[in-house]
Amino acid sequence: MLKDLFSKPKKKKYAAIPSETAKQDVPEGIMTKCPECRKIMYTKDLQKNLKVCLHCDHHMRMTAYERVESLLDGGSFVAFDEKIASANPLGFPGYLEKLEKDKVNTNLDEAVLTGTGSINGLNVVIAIMDSHFRMGSMGSVVGEKIARAIEEAAKLEVPFLIFTASGGARMQEGVLSLMQMAKTSAALKMFSDKGGLIISFMTHPTTGGVSASFASLGDYNFAEPKALIGFAGRRVIEQTIREELPDDFQTAEFLLEHGQLDAVIHRKDIKEKLTIVLEIHQQEGELVW
Repeated sequence: MLKDLFSKPKKKKYAAIPSETAKQDVPEGIMTKCPECRKIMYTKDLQKNLKVCLHCDHHMRMTAYERVESLLDGGSFVAFDEKIASANPLGFPGYLEKLEKDKVNTNLDEAVLTGTGSINGLNVVIAIMDSHFRMGSMGSVVGEKIARAIEEAAKLEVPFLIFTASGGARMQEGVLSLMQMAKTSAALKMFSDKGGLIISFMTHPTTGGVSASFASLGDYNFAEPKALIGFAGRRVIEQTIREELPDDFQTAEFLLEHGQLDAVIHRKDIKEKLTIVLEIHQQEGELVW
C-alpha cells in the first residue's frame, strides 16, 4: 500500500495526432456526412444509392449532370445553348467573378442545363436546374434557356420535362430576373395550347419566383420527398398573417395533402414513374398532342 502511495504516477497515454503525411494518405471526399441524421457513409455507396442517405432516406442535392446520368438513357443526352452567359446589367460588385467561380466548380455555364434525351426510349426535352450554381437562382440566362428549351420541345413535338431547384429570382439582375417569370410562363402557355405535355418535378429547394412561375405550371406536378417548396419564407408569412404555421408547412408532403402536387416520388422510382406517364401519352408510337 505504502509502496503504491509513494510510487511515481504512470504517464497518461494520449491519442497521437495524425501527421500531415498521414492525413494526405486519406483521399478527400471518401466519406460523406448526411446533413439530416449526421451519420457518415462511404461516398461511393451514397452515389450508388442516387445520393439518398442509407440511414434516414434523406434526399441530398444532385448536380445537373448527376441527374442526367440517373434518369436519361446512356449517351442520349445532347445539351444545347451552353454558351449563353449572363451580363452584369446593374454593375453589381463581384457578380461576374462569382459567376466565373461557379462555372469552374460546377462545370456549367449557368444554373440550368438544357438539352434533348430519352427515358427508356421515349424522347423528351429536359431542363435541369442546379442549386450548386448560385443556389439555382433565376437570372436572365436561366429564363432564356428554359424558354428556348420549351420552344425546342414544341418544334420536335416531344414532352417538356423540368427539374427545378432554386432559391428564387437572382437579385443581382433586378427586374430582368423577375421578367423571366412572365417569359417562361408565356412559353409554357403557348406550348400547352399546341397540345404539348409539361412535366414539372420539384426538388429541394424550389422557392421564390421559380415556384411562382414555371415550376407550378406542369400538366403533372411532382416532387421529391421532403422537398422545400414555397414562395416566401416561413418567418415572412407568419409575420404577415400573424399566425403560427404547421411544422411541415411548405414540404412536398404538405402540398400533396392540400392538392398542390400530383405525387411525391422517391428518387429511385422517378425513372419508372416518368416512363409510365410518357407511355400513357403515347399512342401507336406517336405522342398524343
